[in-house]
Amino acid sequence: MGVILNNLIPIIGSSIAMSIPLVLASVGGAFSVRSGIMALGLESMMMMGAFFGVLGSYFTGSVLFGFLLGMVGGMVIGLFHGILSVRYKVNQVISGIGLNLLALAVTTLLMQLIWNNKGSTPQVASISTTLDFFAPIPVIGPILAQQSVSFLVMVAVVIVGWIVLFKTRFGLRLRMVGENPKAAATMGLRVHGIKYCGVLICGALAGVGGAYLSLDQLDMFVRNMTAGRGYIAVAIAILGRYNPAQIVPCALLFGFCDAVQIYLQGEAFPPQIVQMLPYIVTLLVLAFGVKHIKPPAGVGKYDDE
Repeated sequence: MGVILNNLIPIIGSSIAMSIPLVLASVGGAFSVRSGIMALGLESMMMMGAFFGVLGSYFTGSVLFGFLLGMVGGMVIGLFHGILSVRYKVNQVISGIGLNLLALAVTTLLMQLIWNNKGSTPQVASISTTLDFFAPIPVIGPILAQQSVSFLVMVAVVIVGWIVLFKTRFGLRLRMVGENPKAAATMGLRVHGIKYCGVLICGALAGVGGAYLSLDQLDMFVRNMTAGRGYIAVAIAILGRYNPAQIVPCALLFGFCDAVQIYLQGEAFPPQIVQMLPYIVTLLVLAFGVKHIKPPAGVGKYDDE
């Protein structure tokens, strides 16, 4: 029993750590979709958040400033997605995928221009504080003690996100715009403004999730650092029915798959097969787990249609 626990506790702890950026991005995606705009650009928002997080930490030596700049980086991409989707009515799938490709190219170019390296940046100041005060708690204490302060941020985001979406006037209006933008416009709601709020919140949370990858899990930015996590976050948001409370267990499932594949890499399993595990689970979820989950009726629609 002791041997099992010794192996299980690190895996569970890693599962939580791996799920933090997924939860942050997925909750952001829920706000975007609830406002009527697809969240396929999450990959680009996370990538820009990861890059600008490192950029801020590199030039200031402050992890907090790095996270703030990462948030801004995600919001800028969210704003672009909003402008393309709301003002110019570009197909939202094309807009999201295009921004994902653009973010990969831009971050690679900026690495070359700033550090003369296309593969990775220098090491920067990163989060080193863990939640050691949880250690005395039986059972869950050793698991929570492994986490950084980002875990508390994630918990706060989930709670506040749920309250804002389902218990506030703004959340009601956001959901109404996402369900029927034309009816919302006839009631005098500022449909475009609410949609922009949705994608900006999405960009901010996804940017923080990306900054977590580069400033908490690692202390540098690596080319294509998000490695498809934005797409996984889209699947999690769908599986969680665009509800922050339901997103958490779904993200933990994917975080567990990520943690298991890292654990198995040290157990003589073929690494190529093991690394496929989170993406295989994503495909299975999209194929069989979301058949009866419908997005808000107004996704992709406009108030003048």
